[in-house]
Order: sequence, then C-alpha cells, then structure tokens
Amino acid sequence: MANLYTGSALGGGSMAVIKNDGHDDGPSGAAVLDDSSYTTGEVARRILSTLGPNAPLLLLAFLATAGSVVLQLWVPIIIGSAIDHIVAAGAVSFEGLMPNLLRLAAAVPAASLLQWAAGYCTNRLSYETTCALRVRAFETLRSLPLSFIDSHSHGDLLSRVVNDVDQIGDGLLQGLTQLFSGMVTIVGTLLFMFSLSVPVALVVVALTPFSIVVAGQIAKRSAASFARQQALQGELGGFAEQTISNQLLISAFAHGEASEREFASINQELFAAGEHAQFVSSLTNPSTRLVNNCIYAAVAAVGCLCVITGRPSVLTVGQVQSFLSYSNQYMKPFNEISGVVTQLQAALASARRVFALLDATPQQPDPADAIELTNPVGDLEFRDVDFSYVPTRPLLEGITFHAEPGQRIALVGPTGCGKTTLINLLLRFYEIDSGLILVDGHDISRCTRRSLRSAFGMVLQDTWLFSGTIRDNIRYSKPDASDEMIVEAAKRAHAHKFIAQLPQGYDTMVGEGGGALSQGQRQLLCIARVMLADPAILLLDEATSSIDTRTELQVQEAFDRMMEGRTSLVVAHRLSTVRNADRILVMQDGRITESGTHDELLALGGFYAHLYESQWEGME
Repeated sequence: MANLYTGSALGGGSMAVIKNDGHDDGPSGAAVLDDSSYTTGEVARRILSTLGPNAPLLLLAFLATAGSVVLQLWVPIIIGSAIDHIVAAGAVSFEGLMPNLLRLAAAVPAASLLQWAAGYCTNRLSYETTCALRVRAFETLRSLPLSFIDSHSHGDLLSRVVNDVDQIGDGLLQGLTQLFSGMVTIVGTLLFMFSLSVPVALVVVALTPFSIVVAGQIAKRSAASFARQQALQGELGGFAEQTISNQLLISAFAHGEASEREFASINQELFAAGEHAQFVSSLTNPSTRLVNNCIYAAVAAVGCLCVITGRPSVLTVGQVQSFLSYSNQYMKPFNEISGVVTQLQAALASARRVFALLDATPQQPDPADAIELTNPVGDLEFRDVDFSYVPTRPLLEGITFHAEPGQRIALVGPTGCGKTTLINLLLRFYEIDSGLILVDGHDISRCTRRSLRSAFGMVLQDTWLFSGTIRDNIRYSKPDASDEMIVEAAKRAHAHKFIAQLPQGYDTMVGEGGGALSQGQRQLLCIARVMLADPAILLLDEATSSIDTRTELQVQEAFDRMMEGRTSLVVAHRLSTVRNADRILVMQDGRITESGTHDELLALGGFYAHLYESQWEGME
C-alpha cells in the first residue's frame, strides 16, 4: 500500500493507499467474484461484443479461411481428374492432363496465400482484443471500492488481468477460427463427396456420429477440470505474491518452511487438477482418430468394390483417389476440433473469471453536478459521523469535530479505535453511513473525488517505493517538478545527505519496495515526495515512526515549517510528537472521548493523561 496519496498525482480512481487500522470490524462484506454464473453462450456473446472496431477482422478471417478451404478441397478433384487421364504406360492424355496441372499450380499457392491472410487477421484480432480487455480489466480495478480490493487476493486479481486475458486471446479467438475452418472443411468435403457418389458418402456420414459422440463426452468431462485448474492458478499466484511481498516478515518469524509447505500443497492441487484436465482432454484425439481410421478403411473398401463391380456406384480410379483424400480431410477436422475443444474449455474458464471481474460493482460515481474544489483553504468538519465496515458491528459513532484553516489536529488512542478510518472516510475511500464530512463547507459526497484528493498530501507509517530512480520516486507526486525542486524537497525532508552518499545519487535505482534502503531512508523519501507536492492539507499517520530520534526531530522541524498555515491531521501513538498540536482528539472504541490541548488534557486527568504518563513510565 502506498505511503503517499496526492490526487494530482494519482487521479480520482479508488485504488486504496490506506489499509484499515487493524480494527476487528475491517472490510469483509465485499461481494465474492462468482465465475460459475456465466453460461457458454453468454461468454461467447460477450467475447464478440468486445471486438468493437476489430469485428471486420473476424469477418475477413472467416472469408479467407473459407476461400482457403474451398481451394484445398478442389485440389483432390483436380488430382483425381489428372489420374484418370493417365490410362497406362505410354497412354497419357496430355490434352486433358495439362489443364489439370495448371489448375493445380494456381489453386495451391492461392490456398496458401488465403491461409496466411486468415492467420494474420486472427492474430491481429487476438492481440487487439486482449489489449482492449486488459485495459478494461485494469480500469475496472481502479474503479472498484477499497472494500473490494481489501477482501480479495491481489495475486488472483492480477492473474485475471494478465494470465486469464492472455488465455482468452490464445485460446478462444484463435480456437474459434480453427473451429470455423474445421466446420467449413466438413461441409465442403460432404458436398464434394455427395457429388461423386451418394452411396459412398452415406457410408462416411453413417459412421461420423461415433467420432462426434466420443469427442463430445470427453470434452464435457474436461470442462470442470479446466475451470478448477484456472481457479487454482489464481490462488497460487495470490499466495506467491503475498509471500514475496512479505518475505522479511516470513523470515523473521521463521515461517519459511511452513510457507514452502503451503505453497507445495496448493501447487500439488494445481498439478493434480491440470494433470486430470489434460489426461481427460488428451483422450479425445486418439479416440476419434481410431474411429476415423475405421471410416477411412471402410471408404477404401467400398470404393474398390465400386471400381471393380460398378456397385453400388460407378467410380473411376481417380474418383476413388479423390474420395480417399476427402475422407481423410473430412475426418481431420474432427481430430483438430477435439484439440480445439480442449483449448476452448480453458479459454472459456478464463473468460468467466475476467467477466466476473469486469462485472464487479464499481464505486459510486461522482454526481453529475459534483463540485470541483479549487484553492482549498483547509476547513475540515465532521458532523455526527457514523461508520461501520459490517452493518451489524458499528465502528465509528457520533464523530464530531471542526478543524479551522491552519489548525493542527492530533488523533490519539489505542490501536483499532478508528483513527486511520477517519482518514479513509475523509478521502472517500469508504462512504459514511450517516452524518456529514465537510471540506471548506462543501459536503465531500458532493465533490469530485479527484479534486477532493488533490487537496490532501499524506504520509503513512508503511512506505511505498516503486522500481525506478530515487529522482522518479520523489517526482511521483509532481511529475512536472524540476530537478532543483526535487533536491530542495529532499533537503527539507533531511533525505539529501544520504541520497548524495549513494553511488549514483538521485539517479540510484531502487527496487520495488525500496530494495536495500533502510526503513528510515524509505520513509524520508516518502516525506520528500509529499513535501514536493506541497498540498493544502496534510494527513500524517505515524509518519516518523521508522526514523531515529535525532532525525525525527529534524523532520519534525521540517513538518512544523510545512504545516504553517496549513490544516494538518496527525495520527500518532507517541504522544511526545503531538504536544504542540492546537487540539488533541482522544478516541476510544470509535468515539471521541476527550478533546483539548496537551496541557488541558493532562489537567483533566483522563485517558490521555494516563496514556502520557504510561509512556514516560515505560521510558524510565
């Protein structure tokens, strides 16, 4: 989760930057993605609807495929006719043979060219569609409420956006064109065979259902296996992402072996599901091939009988050769279709997962008449605000306070009392159940999220750095900032000294999460980032908790200068950091129980005084 949020940098989406504050009533009511509620017909219709402007490519692919198949089916007729003009050694009718050879020389290259065109259109269509689907899936992730993101495996969501979308392109779209090619081949060969001999063609047709029944039964049984396989891939991806992201914590608690065992358990389930799916689907090809070979042998036997006896139909040797070619071509699509079915089953399972994500309920859009906050002065007010993650278990009740422009408000209290949740509500990561939250007198529910969040700069206890240079990480909050502005922000955050000591200074590459930088150094970079943003309102959530005492005093001085004239909301556990706040709000069990300055609360002798005294006792 990010350490900084500035709306100007990240826009108005809902990707969360603050996790809930550890309260037992955290987000748990988000809808579960239901992948099984989509029928095959519905999935196919939605795939076609996603083609959009690329739909002509599908039509061109089908036309090119049909043309290529027709030309390929014409070739056996040409060859059969040529054979009939070769009567015996020295008895060849060149007048009849040469036109056939010329037709053959024209048909084969033309069929190959059309086949290439069909492949080009199919691949272009596949990549264009998967690109569009992936963009839609990513936009959907950005539009989802924080409760959804918090309650679903991040690895599984990533698997839907990356792996499942690829599977749709590789399997469904290309598989459909192969299926179309097979169907055209089957229909075409039947027409040509009936034109040569109805009785022999009926033999082929009568035996065909055996191949279809065998393939259909096996494909039906493999569908559930592939759905299980895709689900386990998402689960495994989620576990791997979670493990990699928290490797230090896993090592610190010596859970490495337990993590390996859990990974191995999920991986073994995936292996078993994949093995079963592949085994069942792999039965299709040899089973149908056995039936097809029997049909081929029956056609050869009946064709020879026709040539010798003229019954049940008169055929020439060339026509029998054509019939055998058609019989082989007729049965070949059944073998190919059986393989395509396996591919389609996996693609359909992936499509269901992607559409389940795309159909997830997004956050409520901004009202049509939403207000654009411009030049905010920092007047904040909570009026009798109630909120709960779970309706039956209230978290915040009757929260009321007012922060005038330029005031520094501190929030203190035990873990889980709702301090960070207040910030979540202020930034509209969650919507309140009742009451009002006002910024500059405007109800934030009537303000655009982008303009609302642009008014805030926030530093959290958990740091977030992305893979890139230190310069890029600081500039993240203000993309158009000059190098001089970046250096100045780093100096104000007391980060310039350690940056200058790095091998490449501000051009030093840091890995995702900060790489080899210490936790304190990462925190300083995140503070420099928010200082560069220069927001109207500051939200600090344990912002200096990972910094040594001496550096904390320096950074606190920088924050003091930065907070001059700005409204600031500071969440802190170390009460020494909030002594200079204009007002301190003490929270317990989702309520504000005490309010006043540091001296006033000490004189009150309540919960704050007890917390303050206990911290000093602990230090002694």
